[in-house]
Amino acid sequence: MPEFLTGFPFALVLASLSAGAWLRGQLLYWIGRIPTDQALRRTHPDHGWRKRIHDWLAAGGADAGIVAIRRWGLVAVPLCYVTVGFQSMVQAAAGVLRITWWKYALAQIPGALAWGTIYSTIGFAVWEAALAAAAGSPVGIGVIVVLVAAGVTALVMLRRRRDRVAAIPASGSVAGTQEAVGDDVPAADAALAPRHEHS
Repeated sequence: MPEFLTGFPFALVLASLSAGAWLRGQLLYWIGRIPTDQALRRTHPDHGWRKRIHDWLAAGGADAGIVAIRRWGLVAVPLCYVTVGFQSMVQAAAGVLRITWWKYALAQIPGALAWGTIYSTIGFAVWEAALAAAAGSPVGIGVIVVLVAAGVTALVMLRRRRDRVAAIPASGSVAGTQEAVGDDVPAADAALAPRHEHS
């Protein structure tokens, strides 16, 4: 745990970090949801931060998250909190897919608590090891090597899984995935049609 948090009770640190993780997830959900709603209404921003977000989504910035949610359903939301980088894609994808807000918000809670627990205990120790490695500590360098190896292994496994999903014929994949996930995640065609949902 970083020094500036050591004077506070553990429960307060855990609650603060978990709440921060939950709020960040909410921000990313709405970053995905609002431009999707605008696109469905055929209103596209032409400048500023809204255009940058629209361009990021249009370029496939949340595609890996969309695949994960279609494959695993709402379980992907809490699981993404124990990943790095993939977390943002899943949270934005939940907005793009227009998952009902309260269901998404509830699905976030276990993940945000896990994130808060990790970063109020061992998570910052990993960061300190990275700083020690930068300063030349042999132990820090060893920790970084192990973490990089784990990250590369996870990335290779994700790419292989994505390649397998991409190899599935389009006609069977959407329907089969929709049945597995349920009504909370619309199929590709349904995601493009306006839904009159107020959440």
